[in-house]
Amino acid sequence: MALAKLGVVVLDCPDPRALAAFYAEVLGGTVEGEGDWVDLTVPGGPALAFQRAPGLTAPEWPRADRNAQQFHLDLTVADLDAAERGVLALGAKPLAEPDGKSFRVYTDPAGHPFCLCAC
Repeated sequence: MALAKLGVVVLDCPDPRALAAFYAEVLGGTVEGEGDWVDLTVPGGPALAFQRAPGLTAPEWPRADRNAQQFHLDLTVADLDAAERGVLALGAKPLAEPDGKSFRVYTDPAGHPFCLCAC
């Protein structure tokens, strides 16, 4: 029996509205809120929230000795090449050379790592 249910995944960032807008373009959904907390309701998926953290230091993936990655999002896509073009146009940055087969690694505009994964 579960003790809890996942409510929302919260990403700390310097600009909650801007990062929510980035993920809304990637995942779809509706951005709500202003200021220090912004929500993204994603159709058919878990909600994301974005909380202002002015002193955030982005992780340096894959270096475990320098502000190690604490978590990352795996985003499933039907076409890796098309999704890559889309996230790069929105401000994502590649972290690794694409393997061309199953997944590719990026950072969002605030520096959080995420993967595009072929479904």
